[in-house]
Formats: sequence, C-alpha cells, structure tokens
Amino acid sequence: MASDGCSKEDLLEDGRTDSGIESYGSILKSEEPQEPSGDFSGPRDKFSTGEERLDSAYTSSSITVESLSEIVEGCSLSSAKHEQAQISELSEQENFLTTITEDGDTILHLAIIHEDIFSSQELIHLFPQEVLDIQNNLYQSPLHLATYLNLTGVVKTLMEKGASLELQDQDGNTALHVACQHGQTECVTEMIRDQSLSLLAPVLQTQNWRGLACLHLAALNREHKIMKLLMKKGADPNIQEGTAGKTALHLAVELHDITSVNLLLNSGANVDAPMFNGCTPLHLAVGRQDAQIADLLCQFGADKMLRNMEDETALDLADGNDDILALFPFDDIQISGRSVVSVTF
Repeated sequence: MASDGCSKEDLLEDGRTDSGIESYGSILKSEEPQEPSGDFSGPRDKFSTGEERLDSAYTSSSITVESLSEIVEGCSLSSAKHEQAQISELSEQENFLTTITEDGDTILHLAIIHEDIFSSQELIHLFPQEVLDIQNNLYQSPLHLATYLNLTGVVKTLMEKGASLELQDQDGNTALHVACQHGQTECVTEMIRDQSLSLLAPVLQTQNWRGLACLHLAALNREHKIMKLLMKKGADPNIQEGTAGKTALHLAVELHDITSVNLLLNSGANVDAPMFNGCTPLHLAVGRQDAQIADLLCQFGADKMLRNMEDETALDLADGNDDILALFPFDDIQISGRSVVSVTF
C-alpha cells in the first residue's frame, strides 16, 4: 500500500518508458497474489510495488488527456443499443478499445489514471460489465484506481454499471478497503448505497493480506463516519483481524480513541472480546494506563477478573495507577488480583 499522498503526477512521470500492446485475451494472469504479511505498518505506494511503473501507451507516445478525449469523442456513444455494432465497426486505429497494455491496463484504467472523468464515464457506459472488472498487473480494477484518486463520480458510475466490489488488489484490498483506509467517505457511500446485505456481507468480512477487514481499517484511521456507515450496513463489530485476533474495539483502545470506543460499544461490540492471547479491551486500556477508556469499558460491564494467557487480570496490569485502581473496588482481600474469599481472624 502507499504513502497517503498520491496524485496523477506520481503515475505519469516524465521520461517513462512506453509499453507495447498485448492481446485482449492476455487479461488472465498466472501469478498468484502475494501472501499475507501480518504487518500493520503504513501503506505502500498505491500504484506500484517498488518497481518502476510503466505508463502504458497504444501508439508511439504516451497517451494524454487530450488524446483520450479525442479518441472517446470519436466513438458514437449516444445510443446504448448500438454499442456492440459500434465496437465491431471500429477502425484498426480504434482497436485499442479491446486491447490491454503490458501493464495490464485497459483504456479505462488509463482514463482514470489521467483523471479524465468524461472519458472514464463514457467508456464505462460503452463497455460490458466484464471489461469493467479487468485487473491490471497490480490486480487493480478500474474501481480500485477511481477510489485511490477519490473520483466519486466515476465510482458511482462503475457501481451503477455493476462493477465488482469483491476484487482484491495485490495487497488483498478491495476498493472498499481502500476507501476506508483513506477516509473517502463519499466513495464508501456510493459503494454500499444500493448493495443488499447479502451481497455486501462477503466484502465486509474480507481480510486483506495483513488480516484487516474494512472496519479494522476505518478504526485504525479514526474514520468514525465510515465506521457508522459500515456497521449500519451489517459490518460485524466483533470481527477479528487475522494476526492477533483484535477486534475494532481493541484497535480503538490501543489508539486511545474514546470516540471509536464509545461508538463501537453502542453498536454492540463485545466489551470482553478476547484476542488470541486472551487479552480483553480492558487489559489493553489498563496496560496503557488509560483510565478514561478503562472507566468507559467498566460502565459497559467489562469483566475485571478475566485472565489472559499469562494468567493476568486487568488489575494486574494497573502498575499502581490510582485512577485505574479506583475502578476495582476491594470487597474481598486480593492477592495478585486473586480474591481470597475465606478469611478468618
């Protein structure tokens, strides 16, 4: 994944080598996506894997916004019933509509990369649905690229034409993952607006190669509005990420994000959800000396005596913090967090 800053200039650097054209049938790829890393580090480059990305071209020079517009305007796109006939009647020069570049990009990918909204939307109307779901060599569909560049209108048009939300890029991210990570609320809204719960559920449960579902990414980036949208559409607040078993509530506690903690608890998050090592959100809050969040968890009924795999209760992690110790009333004598129920004098 990428650094947060991304613009079309990053994609269209001067002096870039032009690539040739592969046949339309070469869209099927033999390489497998890379394995999950379990790394929660920041995103990598949105459009490359560290190798130079080639800006594909269909002629002797890189395609430009002007040439894209001329090409698209040269095709009669006014009547949907004539689309197939129009495609079959394209001249040899216009066969680019059914070719992809050596980077795996269709002309629709390129129009989106150039942020040419008019051409992108016209091509979406022209192409059949299966063409809209072609993934390039980075496993990016047009919907991924439109989301990276926050082209909400293009995202809307793609969704209206039936573009798939389930496709994953080389990092395992669906386009919805991308929107959640980068706080693109309007893109999220367009993606989930008309989706039924049954169709959206698999996408909301999908984990990228770091084991993160969409709700995890929204929580990690403090995207409270997106979190609300996802849970309203059926996102499970208790889904665990794949590396340590943390729920969005664990992640919010680690970030000291009391707004997210409150939102999740009021949306049905399990206050005592255990990680793979047995730690509950209360363990994390006390361990991080966050008395305010620990108090909130206790107000929602957190069990103070649950033990992790190290046989520790949350109280064992208080480390003498008076504000946190005040949350644990001593009705009985306790030694190392264990209640002594029978005491005789």
